[in-house]
Amino acid sequence: MSAAPGISLTPASTATEVALEYFRRLDAGDPTLMDLYDPDVTFYFPKFGVGRGRAQLGEVGGALGQVVAAMAHDMSTATFVAAGDRVVVEGVSRGQLRDGRSWSGGETPAGRYCNVFEVKGGKIVRLFIYLDPDYGGDDEGRFLWGRDGRAW
Repeated sequence: MSAAPGISLTPASTATEVALEYFRRLDAGDPTLMDLYDPDVTFYFPKFGVGRGRAQLGEVGGALGQVVAAMAHDMSTATFVAAGDRVVVEGVSRGQLRDGRSWSGGETPAGRYCNVFEVKGGKIVRLFIYLDPDYGGDDEGRFLWGRDGRAW
């Protein structure tokens, strides 16, 4: 298959392997996580917005690390959709906040996510993360339909 001019295609298996390694390193708190990113990575994280570069990405990770003590993504139930350079991963996470509260996707309001990766040359060049970062459920006012009787 040939790509349109200016577009390179990474085998879908490579993009998927990089995404899996991202989750492995993230969950382990592995400091080599940053090595997976292109130096000029573009990313999106809710409440931060769109950022560029490893330094800004480090700001996001540092701020999350002040609130989140541990997290794990369940890869056994995650859905991967890959095409060329991109892979979309939808799944659930669980974790614990530094204040002792915890979340578990599918059981609590927080914990469902969808990440969109773009991988070129074995590096993540774009990562847009879609999730609700209210891991502790503090934003009661935005539960417009209430919590009771809901499946998460």
